[in-house]
Amino acid sequence: MKDLGEATFRSPVICKDMDHTKEKEKCKKPLGESHRAVLRQKLMVFLGNSGVLGSGMVISMPSVTLTQLHDESQPFWLNKDESSWFASINNMACPLGGLLVSYFMDRIGRKYTILLTNLLGLLGWLLLATSFLHSDRDLIYAQMLVGRALGGIMIGMFVSPVGVYSAEISLPRIRGRLILGTSIGLAGGILLMYLLGYFIRSNIVLISTISCCYQLAATILVFPMPESPSWLLTKGRDERARKSLRYFRGLPKKEDDYVPEFEDELAHMKATAENSRNTAASESLSQVIRRPEVYKPVLMMTAFFGFQQACGVVVIIVYAVQIAQRAGVSIDPVLVAVMLGVARIIMTFFMSTIFEKWGRKPSGIFSASGMGLCMLLLAAGGWWPDTVGTWHWLPVVCIVAHIVFSTMGMLTLPFFMISEVFPQRARGSASGIAVFFGMILAFIMLKIYPNMEAAMGTANLFAFYAFISFLAAGFIGFFVPETRGRTLEELEEHWRTGKYTRRLTLNNLKEVELHERFLQKY
Repeated sequence: MKDLGEATFRSPVICKDMDHTKEKEKCKKPLGESHRAVLRQKLMVFLGNSGVLGSGMVISMPSVTLTQLHDESQPFWLNKDESSWFASINNMACPLGGLLVSYFMDRIGRKYTILLTNLLGLLGWLLLATSFLHSDRDLIYAQMLVGRALGGIMIGMFVSPVGVYSAEISLPRIRGRLILGTSIGLAGGILLMYLLGYFIRSNIVLISTISCCYQLAATILVFPMPESPSWLLTKGRDERARKSLRYFRGLPKKEDDYVPEFEDELAHMKATAENSRNTAASESLSQVIRRPEVYKPVLMMTAFFGFQQACGVVVIIVYAVQIAQRAGVSIDPVLVAVMLGVARIIMTFFMSTIFEKWGRKPSGIFSASGMGLCMLLLAAGGWWPDTVGTWHWLPVVCIVAHIVFSTMGMLTLPFFMISEVFPQRARGSASGIAVFFGMILAFIMLKIYPNMEAAMGTANLFAFYAFISFLAAGFIGFFVPETRGRTLEELEEHWRTGKYTRRLTLNNLKEVELHERFLQKY
């Protein structure tokens, strides 16, 4: 059995080396990797991630609006403590979003969880856009905080459902590029908000109104999405699951022919769903959490999110303009923020290739190490102002490079892997728990950033972020598993037993047979 499993994964290479046309014709792509299937999967993931872009706008909004809100010449302005709450309250609400998604995703499904998340975000933007209709200062501030909090709930809820949806409708070879859509959506939203702030100065109402209109469009785009076939099977809705899987495998609606590969995959999904239903019926959530295939990835992902937040990734996104000013950047700090957004989204588009070529673990180690080096160089500029501090190009280069390095792993990888490492029966609850604890630390880091800077000094704070980044590199090296090329079932087995097993499907057995014939001939 071991040899068969190995042959299965060598077969794509063998196919490339075949000299005979007949053998090449038999070496076809799996059903889920056909052009039509991949196009359908990408389209539905794009629709789901359209709302994630709104989350990115929520995250980066303080960076482009705090300058106006700090201006005491304006009719409405915020003091230092009030502005820190405005910038961080969304992160305080993120853990609640994590808990909500853990409840709803396994109960109402992936699609309707995405729809509910969009509706909450739409309400948040609407409150921000209409907050200045009040004449009372306290009412304006309170409504702004509620709107930001609803945006935070949206962020917490959007961390996992679209990624889980992407993982469940795709095969391992293209799963990475689909899951990465969530990170692209976040990066796109951050960039869009920076652009709005660059072209629309000192008009928070107009920025909020544009964001509200976009979120409404994203909400409408959810309706055409089919539900995940895996979730439908766990609820016993076999006919709808069959139709959904046929759509995602590029097959026509009318079942005019028998497709063995499709039936084989559907039968395996049914068996997995039946096992999940039996487990859910016999075990409570507390019992499920105690299983090694659940609590191990929960602990790993919680720590991963913790390192992500503690190394200053989100702090730099939220306070990009302010950090650029503190670091001594001489050009327009809002333009620097736009440059960061452009660098982030460009790198995110390449991350699928990097993750598949390098693997998750090497990418994460390289990312965290590069971030640490950038933070050390920024700290050096503050420690030695007469030497390193005179290199006026250094702060811009380091901040942009930090964003590039973070996008290569620390910013994107936790969101990427949260859709891969949890078993199906607890995917919603487990991912929600990990997000809950990770987002609590995100709120703490954002809330205390102004106080940490005042107490430690800018240079020492940069050094602190560097130290955490190097610790994160060590954590990834020792505790984060490599998920590249693994099916979700293989990863679940790894957490349970510490080993990987290969599942032989009908399509795989054909490839093994082809491999054996190749060995006999050559």
